[in-house]
Amino acid sequence: MISVGIRCDAGPRTGVGHLVRCVALAEELTARGVDVHFLSDLGGLEWAAAQLDQRGLPWHPAPYDEVGLVAAAERLNLDALVVDSYTLPPSHSRAVRGTGRTVLAIVDGDPRGQDADIYVDQNLDAALDIGDVRLAGLDHALLRASVRRLRPSSAPVHSNARTPKVVAFFGGTDAYRAAPQVARLLAWTAAPFDATVVAADDGLRTELLAVPPGEGQTLHVIEPTDRLPELLADADLVVSASGTSTWELLCLGRAAALVWVVDNQKRGYERTVARGYAAGLGRLGELGGEAVTTLRRLLLNPGDRTALAVRGWAAVDGRGVERVADSLLRERSPR
Repeated sequence: MISVGIRCDAGPRTGVGHLVRCVALAEELTARGVDVHFLSDLGGLEWAAAQLDQRGLPWHPAPYDEVGLVAAAERLNLDALVVDSYTLPPSHSRAVRGTGRTVLAIVDGDPRGQDADIYVDQNLDAALDIGDVRLAGLDHALLRASVRRLRPSSAPVHSNARTPKVVAFFGGTDAYRAAPQVARLLAWTAAPFDATVVAADDGLRTELLAVPPGEGQTLHVIEPTDRLPELLADADLVVSASGTSTWELLCLGRAAALVWVVDNQKRGYERTVARGYAAGLGRLGELGGEAVTTLRRLLLNPGDRTALAVRGWAAVDGRGVERVADSLLRERSPR
C-alpha cells in the first residue's frame, strides 16, 4: 500500500483553508486505497480535528524540525509527503525529499522556497515557474467530496420566486471579525432577504445578534457546521472572503459577493472579480456605500445573480482533486 503524509496546520490565526484543501486531497487518495497520515498542529480547533476524525484520517503532532519530520516519515513508512504551509521552513521539505521520497507542495503564488517534485497552485491564472511537474490554475482546485457531489448539472437560473436566501461565512475562525460587518451591510441594503450567518465563536454570535434586521429581512446566526455545503447549495447569494472557499462556490454555481481580508487574498480577489466570477465588495474594514449598493443590486436582480452563477459554474469543474492525485501517484511508487 502506498502511504502519503500531509504536513499542514490550522489555528485561530492561521485559519483552516490549508487543512480543508488537504482534506479534499486525502479523501481522493484514500478512495484509491492510499494510506494517508496528517502531521498537523490544529491549534486546538475542535472543528478542525473533527474533519479528520469523521473521515477516519489519522493525525499526529506536527514535528518541530526537519529531523523530526524525517523520523516521522520513516516511522510511518511514507512514500510521499504533501506540504501546504506559509510558515514551514524549506529545510523540512528539502530533508524529506533528500530521503528519496516524493514531495508535493501546495502553494499560493510564492512557493516560499519549498523544495518539491510537484508544485500545485490552484488559484485563478496561476503560473508556476519552478519544478519539473507544475499543476496550475482552477483545473487543479482541491474541493471536498461534500462539495463536489452537490455540483449541479447546469448553472442555476435565478428568479423572483422567493425571498433571496443568503449565506455569509468567513472561514472556520473568522479571525478578522468579518461576519458582523457584513451583516450590517446586508441590513443597510433595505432589501428583503433570509440570511444565515456563521458565527465562529460566542463573541461573534453576540455581535451578530445585536444587528437589527430591517423590514422583510431575517437573520439566522449559527455556529460552524459540517452542513455548510448543503446551505450553500440552496443559497441565492453567498457572501464570503476571497480564498480557497471561493473555488467551492464557483463549482456549486453560487452567485457570490467577496471581500478581501488580508494582503495575500487581494490578487485572487481582483482576478476573480475582473473575470466576472463573483462580485467585489472591497477590503474588510473599508466597506461602505458601494458595497451596500452592490449587495442591494444582487438581492433585487435575479438576472445579475444568474450571470455570476453561469460564469463561475463553468470555471471550476470539480475534478481538480482527481488530477492532482493522478500526478502524485504517477510520480511515486511504493517504497
